Amino acid sequence: MTNRLADSLSPYLRQHADNPVDWREWDDATFAEARERDVPVFLSVGYAACHWCHVMAHDSFEDEQVAQVLRDGFVSVKVDREERPDVDAVYMRATLAMTGQGGWPMTCLLTPSGDPFFAGTYLPKAQLLQLLAAAQDAWTNRRDQVVASGANVAAQLSAVAVPTGSSALDVDVLDRAAEQLGRQFDWQRGGFGGAPKFPPSMVLEFLLRQHARTGDERSLRMVDETCEAMARGGLYDQLGGGFARYSVDADWIVPHFEKMLYDNAQLMSVYAHLWRLTGSGLARRVALETADFVVGRLGTDEGAFASALDADTDGVEGATYAWTPAQLVDLLGEEDGARAADLLRVTLGGTFEHGTSTLQLREEPSDPAWWERVRRTLAEARDTRPQPARDDKVVTSWNGLAITGLVQVGMLLERPDLVEAARRCARYLLDTHLVDGRLRRTSLGGRVSASPAVADDHGNLAQALLTLHQVDADPRWASAAYDLLDTALARFRADDGGFHDTADDAEALFARPRDPGDNAEPSGQSSLAHALLTAAALSGSEGYRAAAEEAVGASAALAGREPRFTGWTLAAAEALEAGPVQVAVSTDGEPSPLSRLAWLSPSPGLVTLAGREDTDGIPLLASRPLVEGRPTAYVCRGFVCDTPRTDVDEVKSALGVRATV
Repeated sequence: MTNRLADSLSPYLRQHADNPVDWREWDDATFAEARERDVPVFLSVGYAACHWCHVMAHDSFEDEQVAQVLRDGFVSVKVDREERPDVDAVYMRATLAMTGQGGWPMTCLLTPSGDPFFAGTYLPKAQLLQLLAAAQDAWTNRRDQVVASGANVAAQLSAVAVPTGSSALDVDVLDRAAEQLGRQFDWQRGGFGGAPKFPPSMVLEFLLRQHARTGDERSLRMVDETCEAMARGGLYDQLGGGFARYSVDADWIVPHFEKMLYDNAQLMSVYAHLWRLTGSGLARRVALETADFVVGRLGTDEGAFASALDADTDGVEGATYAWTPAQLVDLLGEEDGARAADLLRVTLGGTFEHGTSTLQLREEPSDPAWWERVRRTLAEARDTRPQPARDDKVVTSWNGLAITGLVQVGMLLERPDLVEAARRCARYLLDTHLVDGRLRRTSLGGRVSASPAVADDHGNLAQALLTLHQVDADPRWASAAYDLLDTALARFRADDGGFHDTADDAEALFARPRDPGDNAEPSGQSSLAHALLTAAALSGSEGYRAAAEEAVGASAALAGREPRFTGWTLAAAEALEAGPVQVAVSTDGEPSPLSRLAWLSPSPGLVTLAGREDTDGIPLLASRPLVEGRPTAYVCRGFVCDTPRTDVDEVKSALGVRATV
């Protein structure tokens, strides 16, 4: 018998539709029932690709004894953190405050008014039953203490100020951040800190921009060594492309096997930008393979991109991806199997579990044709294995990141099919996720959910649309982006010029979430700063630029202390420092080599457009005539332009395009 989650648009919630637990979704009716029954709320938060969420589901939520206890004494609520990041954020703050650590699955007990009085993460069945028994006893016999405790937690968390600042992130702060990152860098293995290691995408983007401004070779070396280490190890899928969520060890050998759209969307841009600076063949290959993974494995029928591939296959983590030497010999024969095992570090003892190994490619094969044949054979064999489940939920923010990444890779590495995939996705989001002028967070199978978009949805989608606008000068993209930014300024802006994560008319939780830190994905504040800055450069709006400066300044104090967790804010500050640099390429309507040169420039503050002079609604192309009938590049700073150029080498020099590309 299914429960109330069977009709949910969240794949994660649907995974729990057959649990004996009487799950509800997060809504007003759920808390009204808790008040009517006079019982606490049991809140469980997770996501579809979460390994330990699956473990707890199998151990506890599929168990009739647990289900009966929950039915008798609680109203049980299941939340997909990717669909409701606001709910996840406020209760994760409570979990961190009450226990000192967080993670998923997150387990909280709430009063019927939503105040948390217990918080934790993964709980085995025995511990969960003990907790539920203790909570029922306390609720029955010490109700006043429980309610007071929950109210106190909520009040204290609501009163905690978000660490912000009002100063500009000037070049001294930016250079000190690069120095601090150098002290935290793992100069032996790449990346920052020890195990587990996460791909530091936004920090790498900042370091690339800092190098472009200063020529600091140390910053470039941190990016180059990290990108090579990640791409050579088990974190990267050597057969199918794309990156896993993180490495459980410091050497990037054993991944946590879930593959997230937001990671791969950001990493394809990082590798393409590294290629732009260095001409690295490895960076070029990985950027293209990652883009192909996103389009080929995460693309949905509607033209958008799914959220993730699961960490597990049939309940076993990594089962699809791990190999033994014997399996390689069976597929490739004795000689090629042994050779492949040596190349890919597949050992008898195993580098993963139960004698299996992840695949590493620590050096380029001496015979590329042989390797390509072996890789194809292994990939085809792996496709016959049971495959991890896919979370088909379309998240606005992550699809925005994917659009931007695909356009960057497509334009830099001359893959127009990737740009077209980005266009399809953008059309879907604008047609489906915009409802009565307001943006929604998710959809599934073309059906949009009721979950409202948060700040990063607006920022990442606006930036994506403006990136597309720079490809084809289509006014639809720019107009929609400006509307999103105007909504964000009206509904999300905080008193200090930063941004709350939720709109002023969103559901009121016990605290209004706001996190200026960049972690696995850009914060709402930094994503909006980037989009506002791009909008200002394209439109000439002083209001957008001032708003971008204030948003970056609101994170100045945090960025000065914690550059590892403000990478996208620091990258925005580099763009503020470098720009605006506007490159208008006036053409006769035909493609010109001058157009691509702007994309090859490493300047972080640069925007570009190509088209006919005085194209309607495009300020950057206004009064930009052809010179002697030839395509002409106008390199401008704040709409004040240098001498028009028609020579490719002159434009290349003016834009700082590296000779290696």
